[in-house]
Order: sequence, then C-alpha cells, then structure tokens
Amino acid sequence: MPSSAGPSIGTITEGGRVTQVGEGQEAEETAPPVMTFGAPTAGEILAERYELVEHINNDSAGRLVWRGVDVVLRRPVAVVLRYPGGDSATEMLQAAVAASRVIHPNLVGVYDAIDEDERAYVVREWVDGNSLRELVVDGPLDPARATAIGNSVASALAAVHATGMVHGNVHPGTVMISDDGRVVLADARTDGADSQENDIRAVGGILYFALTGHWPHAEAPLRGATAGHGRAAIPDAVRDASGAIAAPRQVRAGVPAYLDDLTMDLLDAEIAPPSSDVLAAELARLDVPAEDHFLDQTGTIRFTADPGDDPSPLAAAGGRKVAVGIAGLLAVALVGLLIGISALGGDDKSPDTEPVARPSNSAPSSQASTPAPAVRKLSVEEVRIIDPDSKLRDELDDAEKVIDGDEDKGWGTDTYTTANFGNRKKGMGVWIDLGAPHTVKSVQAILSSTGASAELFWGEADFPSTSSGDKQLVASYKNRIGQPFEEHDGTTMTFNGFNPEQKYQYLLFWITKLPASDLKIDVQEIKVQGS
Repeated sequence: MPSSAGPSIGTITEGGRVTQVGEGQEAEETAPPVMTFGAPTAGEILAERYELVEHINNDSAGRLVWRGVDVVLRRPVAVVLRYPGGDSATEMLQAAVAASRVIHPNLVGVYDAIDEDERAYVVREWVDGNSLRELVVDGPLDPARATAIGNSVASALAAVHATGMVHGNVHPGTVMISDDGRVVLADARTDGADSQENDIRAVGGILYFALTGHWPHAEAPLRGATAGHGRAAIPDAVRDASGAIAAPRQVRAGVPAYLDDLTMDLLDAEIAPPSSDVLAAELARLDVPAEDHFLDQTGTIRFTADPGDDPSPLAAAGGRKVAVGIAGLLAVALVGLLIGISALGGDDKSPDTEPVARPSNSAPSSQASTPAPAVRKLSVEEVRIIDPDSKLRDELDDAEKVIDGDEDKGWGTDTYTTANFGNRKKGMGVWIDLGAPHTVKSVQAILSSTGASAELFWGEADFPSTSSGDKQLVASYKNRIGQPFEEHDGTTMTFNGFNPEQKYQYLLFWITKLPASDLKIDVQEIKVQGS
C-alpha cells in the first residue's frame, strides 16, 4: 500500500550533470550490479503513477536511483528501488514512513513508500543542486554562508528532535543545497544506532567542513563519512602531533573567533551540547560580517558548565572554554521559543542582529552585551483578497479574519468543480500590507485542510482593489520567498528564505491549487514573524 513519507535523497553534480544519490554517497566503481532479475526499465510506470525516465546510478547502500516523473502532477521525482525485499527494503521503507511525520522546509520531501513484494521503492523530491561535499570541492565557504547552512541543518534537526526521533545520518553528503539556495537535509535512518546528541555534534562537523574543507570524522564518526570510500572520500581534519583537531582559524584565515569557538565546542566530547532548537536559535542570531573580524574574541554562547575543568585536547588545539550560566542558556532558549521550529528553517539571519558579547576567560570585564532584537509577530495594517480572473468578484469578503488571531475563523474560497479553480482562474491570493518596511523572518499560513498548493511573493507597490488592479499586482509580484508548497501534507505552510538585508512591506500569499478532496480552501490565519 502506498503511504506518504518525509526527507529524501540528495544530489551531487558530476561533470555538469545533476545526480540524485541515496545517503549522499556514490557507489564505488567496483560495486556489484544489483537487481539483475526484474530490473526496472525506462518508460515503466510504477504504482500507475510514477514513470521511470533515466537510471541515474546505484548508491553506496546498493539501491537503484532513477529520475522519474509523477504523471498525475507532472513533476519530476526521484525513485529509489531496493530488490529483492527483506530486511534491507523494510529499513528503507520504515525510514521513509518515519520521516513523513516531520514536515519542514529544510527536509527533503518523500512522496510515497511502496512495497510490492518483489521490490520496494521510495518516491522522493527531485532536488536540482549539489551536496555540501561537492560544493566545497572548489574551496571552503565564507563564514556567513557556512553559518547559514549550519542554521538550516540545526533547524531541520530541531523539527526532527521535537518528535522524539533521531536523524542519525548528518554529514556533508546528506546536506543538499539546491540551485536556488534552499538547504535541505536528506536520508534519515531508523536503526537506532545514533542519538540526538550525535546529531547536534554533527552540526559542528558540518560547520568545520564548510569552513575548512575537512571532516572531523575520527573525533565524531558518522555513516558515509569515513575515509577511503571511493570517490565519496572526505579529507580528514587537520591534526597536531597528538591527534587533536586544529581549530578552523588555525586552518584558514578569516574565520570569526565566535564561530570558531562554537564549532569547536560542538566537537568537544567534554562539553555538553545544547539542544537542537537552542543551537538553531544561536546560529540564526549570529550575523557573521563579510570582512575579516577574526580577532574579535566575543560573540557566541559557549556550551560548558564548569570553566574550572582542565582544558581538553580540542581546547588546546584552538577551542576556548567559557562558562555560561543558567540564565544565559535560558535567554537563548527563550529566543528559540520565540522563533519557533517553523521559523527556524530559512537560511536567513536578521541584518540588525549583532553577536551578543559575553565575557570570556580572557576578555576584559568591561565588555558590554548587545542584546539581539527580538523576533515577534508583526502587525498587519491592511489585508485583502486578490482575485484577478473573476468578473463577479464575490469572494472578497472576510479577508480581515486571516489576521484576527482566531484560527477557527478565516476567509475561504467558493467550491469549484476541479482543484485548479474549475479551469476558470490561475489562482487567488491574500495580499498583506505591514504598514512599513520590516525585516521578516517567516510567514506562516494556517489552512483548513491538506492538499493545497501555494506560493509566497513580495512586491514594492500597492494597486487598486479592482480586477485590473489585481492583475497588475500579480504581474508585478514576481519575487518568490522560499519554495512553493505543492502537495503539502499538513495544514500549516511556513515560508522562510527572506533576505536578511531586504526590508519587506507588501506580501502576497498566492494559492495555485485547491485540495482535490474539498475543491475549496479556507485560510484560517496568516502570521508574519520579524522585527
């Protein structure tokens, strides 16, 4: 029986060609062929829906990866097949089903998990882009981009951990960066071999790899990251004579001290890591300057309870331990609660946020703290329904209910004969005026049912509330925020990806398809978070 599921496979680029690879790993060139009997063929349609187009490769776990097309929704998909069935196929399907419980912009989507006895397969989102491993081939990333990627990974883990689950497979091959900049985490495992703490420490490894091009796997081993795995090999971290890892600032110039400290703390087994939501909040708070302010020794929160402990080999190699009191951790936890898991998924950071200066063992006691501006719910000055293709314009009432704070009341469309508005409209939308330009962190739309498709755009001008004015507005609002939510499995859509250096006043929540089950949709509430 087909069933919905959650994160997916990754992508790498080989010779300019985008390939999707399970667990972010390629099979070694000497890997034996799989599925010789009953092997899939191009043109074959699985489950009367998914057409196989091209065999991409076989991944390191012995699974076949195909590019396909969902012939119902006409969208590209990746199909990962396992043959024959048995325990290996069961583990793959269980991982997909477990992942389906978590919906987050930084997790790759899984559309189906199907067991047909003679073979099992998972249908996943097709991502055009590169794995972090491939992205760093051309050289380490700048600190700002490394921080943004770490924030996205931590945000995805916060969503996973909130359900009590563990990802268990975080490494540069499972962190994917799409061509439009979206960062997604792929290939969660379900064998129970890892812990949430290991997930969090792996974020330190992701930061280290992004900043240096080296993976500290000997200190924090992760699946798929061991050296010598064919073309998937990742260089080991730089180490001193005792085997201690060199800090990122010792490997390359230009790494801010507070980002260096945070990375080394996460890798230090003697320092208890923060929870994933607290870590995501801290990474979102950090505004790494473009210039080389790497001599600044303050800025990030350090995760240790006792500054009197003897320094670890990691600290001797460049990490610097600083005590953080309970009040400091509670302050960061409060930031995490204010932002919420749904607002932690973007790669963006508030441009007005300065690193909080916290006294270190070596910093002058006169250093002052600069609090970060709080992320809050922004008020909306005006809201109205955009309906450019209607002559009657009889669905414009109750727009104010989408911002009244009552999720039981909202604005709704009429009931149409098909999900694409009965072939009468390209879509309908809710236009929002924040009254003045603001830094925006996220927009959350709460809907009455699942299955709707929608996008979020921003524009720079208002237009008359007429059919002609609505047409002009839709035509001019071409700047999309984040990803379109097609076949969204939940009733809450969260849009991240706002430019931290951009101010926003006018937003358009644009509905492109109605749920096939209801042929209508109600927008119960729209919430805008920012500062």
